[in-house]
Amino acid sequence: MADFGVVTPPVKVAGVKPATTTGEALSVVALRKTYGDVVAVDEASMEIAAGEFVTFLGASGSGKTTTLMMIAGFCEPDSGTITVGDRDVTRLAPQKRNLGFVFQQYLLFPHMTVSENVAFPLQLRGVPKNEIRRRVGETLEIAGLSRCAGRRPRELSGGQQQRVALCRALVYRPPVILMDEPLGALDKKLRDQLQVEIKTIQQELGLTVIYVTHDQEEALVMSDRIAVMRDGRIEQFDTPRELFERPRTPFVADFLGAANFLAGRVVDTTDEHTVVRLDRSGGLLTARRHELASGTPVRVAVQPGRLRAGAPDDGFCAGTVETATYVGTLVRAGVRLDGDDAALLRLEVQAGRGPVAGERVGITADPDDVNLFSTEQGG
Repeated sequence: MADFGVVTPPVKVAGVKPATTTGEALSVVALRKTYGDVVAVDEASMEIAAGEFVTFLGASGSGKTTTLMMIAGFCEPDSGTITVGDRDVTRLAPQKRNLGFVFQQYLLFPHMTVSENVAFPLQLRGVPKNEIRRRVGETLEIAGLSRCAGRRPRELSGGQQQRVALCRALVYRPPVILMDEPLGALDKKLRDQLQVEIKTIQQELGLTVIYVTHDQEEALVMSDRIAVMRDGRIEQFDTPRELFERPRTPFVADFLGAANFLAGRVVDTTDEHTVVRLDRSGGLLTARRHELASGTPVRVAVQPGRLRAGAPDDGFCAGTVETATYVGTLVRAGVRLDGDDAALLRLEVQAGRGPVAGERVGITADPDDVNLFSTEQGG
């Protein structure tokens, strides 16, 4: 019988040495792809370490999938180089790159059992039958699918099918595994569970993984580093913490954390802090030190979860709570700022401690949570 909705967690397998499937480093240098007058990828460069989990994150049309397809060999770049380990694979056919690929669609053979689906890449490579049985059994056990070996895809849940697809990519020990939004078709609960499972397998086996998603939370949960892409360019390539807490551009601050932006001007900089006077309220806001000269016009960026609501006379600005929405552990509030009908400041506070609609509040933030961008940086 099918075991829909039940996903056995991956297990550690005695005798399986992570070194046998450790991934290789990957280098992308000045990769470019155009379609007529449209630049899909524009001089993208990055160095990915062996055993690293890297995510390409961006909206539709940002170039993330095109970059992945060029690495896979399904799309030929106009210029640039792709190196896996010490091999230049830029012009090699996909099958000669020996990379693993996991699609959003499972693409399992419906007439084959789970074991037969996983064994298929090894059969194509002419691996001896005894070795195929050993590798398939080992890989299914790693993914917690041993008891499903004799089933066919239609007898599996969506999560189990996706794990079979992952096993098929793992079984021939590719140097790099590429994943194109593999969890996009699953419900949130199952997607959250599989995020942890994929990350666990990747860490235990030392795999090099490149993952594509448009889901910011998914990228933050799974990645060692994230390449935030926009209009074919890499805006910032960094750790999740650095991207969220130290974005280098207003776009990254807004895309990854839905930052609030306020206009102001630098009035003073000390050894530890930069002080900004806000244009609308005239209030003084203290940020961590930025290398910005006095008088520089800036955009102040603060994530909703890093703002605090207090007494109306406290803080760098004040306003009236216009909305307060309960979302489980959080209350999401919108504060209409005094003197600025256009500005609705977004806050996220712990449920039970949040402001209520109609309440007057003052807004504060820890200086270390405040990012400043010169208005010359643009979006």
